[in-house]
Amino acid sequence: MKIYLPLDSAAVALGADEIAAAIHAARPDVTLIRNGSRGMVWLEPLVEVDTPAGRMAFGPMTLEDVPALFGDLAKHPKALGLTEDLPWMKAQTRLTFARVGVIDPLSLADYRAHGGLKGLERALGMSQADMVAEVTNSGLRGRGGAGFPTGIKWKTVSEAKADRKYIVCNADEGDSATFADRMLMEGDPFTLIEGMVIAGLACGATKGFVYLRSEYPIAIAVMQKAVEIARAEGLLGAKVLGKGPAFDMEIRVGAGAYVCGEETSLLNSLEGKRGIVRAKPPLPALQGFMGRPTVVNNVISLASVPVIFEKGADHYKNFGLGRSRGTIPLQIAGNVKYGGLYEIAFGLTLGEIVDKIGGGTASGRPVKAVQVGGPLGAYFPRSLFDTPFGYEEFAGKDGLIGHAGLTIFDDSADMLEMARFAMEFCAIESCGKCTPCRIGAVRGVETINRIKRGDAAAMPILTDLCNTMKSGSLCALGGFTPYPVMSAVTHFPDDFQTQKEAAE
Repeated sequence: MKIYLPLDSAAVALGADEIAAAIHAARPDVTLIRNGSRGMVWLEPLVEVDTPAGRMAFGPMTLEDVPALFGDLAKHPKALGLTEDLPWMKAQTRLTFARVGVIDPLSLADYRAHGGLKGLERALGMSQADMVAEVTNSGLRGRGGAGFPTGIKWKTVSEAKADRKYIVCNADEGDSATFADRMLMEGDPFTLIEGMVIAGLACGATKGFVYLRSEYPIAIAVMQKAVEIARAEGLLGAKVLGKGPAFDMEIRVGAGAYVCGEETSLLNSLEGKRGIVRAKPPLPALQGFMGRPTVVNNVISLASVPVIFEKGADHYKNFGLGRSRGTIPLQIAGNVKYGGLYEIAFGLTLGEIVDKIGGGTASGRPVKAVQVGGPLGAYFPRSLFDTPFGYEEFAGKDGLIGHAGLTIFDDSADMLEMARFAMEFCAIESCGKCTPCRIGAVRGVETINRIKRGDAAAMPILTDLCNTMKSGSLCALGGFTPYPVMSAVTHFPDDFQTQKEAAE
């Protein structure tokens, strides 16, 4: 009997380790595989049992539900049917996350059996220029938030002259409502490793680093073990798969600074320096880690590379809309009925994501606002729910996709308080390098407090302050903080007016 139970952090937090211990105690002969999460967080811990018809899902599991796994599965109180037939799974387009939840994360043989390393094997027969062109033609853009074309960054590093070049994976996933990086690393680490190796071959880099946040202990452990396995199996080392040039990599753990999600702060931290923003130019692509040309890509950007090389650039870019090509792993959280990770092509409207996929609020109250893009993202009201999920489409409505995290709020949310939280968050997390961010965020909290007390004269000050932060900050922390603040002011004026009237 073969049973799958996620080692994913969300599943573990909900009792997966205790369920695993109970399964072992009840049936020591069972083969228990700790896989990645399927992304249906409301069903965790989700147990899957291998049957002749396919893998059957059971969840959310409790200790009391374990004994029934060894009886008539059809009569199990938590039986959900075949996993692949569940509505959440059937409607997705899983490219980057195709293996997450399916395979044993630390079995390279299982990874190969499900299409792993096919992209790398193809890349080994291509020139650097052709590899860069493949990524460029796919339309892949940075999935970490900036949406910068990945191929342009690779081309810059590939053509740069230097004695050493580096590939750095930004796994410092610090935005609220984002967990795609963690799920990928915990559930399919070899995909990230394969993507980094291909990036190294394309750019002439021989060393890679994954910069992981300390708050992800399971992801750290899985990635470290996966790198050891990859090195032992010849995927990493002096000759990639025994025929390519050298490429090796290390896992580095950050100390938990939000600003180190910004690439130059990350590079400073990686070099052992204080994690503060660097002025640009020079760009990291020309003078990055240790002053050498460096590709800095997000986890999902690099993990999307293997499928592009396996299936071809044309296959990948056939998904999406406009300049937003391929698929995007939506991370749905907050006050929502069905929260989790859902990979789909760009183009669904925000309303379809919130109402159809997410199922509305968990509280049953009307949806008031959705923050897209983490703590620096704009708050979208229902009047903007017809906005298609794409980079330019959101930018056209003064919003941003960011890392594709969505936080949903019902009509009890106080948007003045949410605007204040954005400024407070920036004040706490600012690295202090530039004045607009360091001082502006503190003044922002003070100004919103004045508005809360009924000082109407503070409203134009808040607007001017946001404009200064947006135009004058060195990085996106200070530059994007005005997005949640001004979107709250613009779309939910009653919340600010009510505070004033109450004070009077």
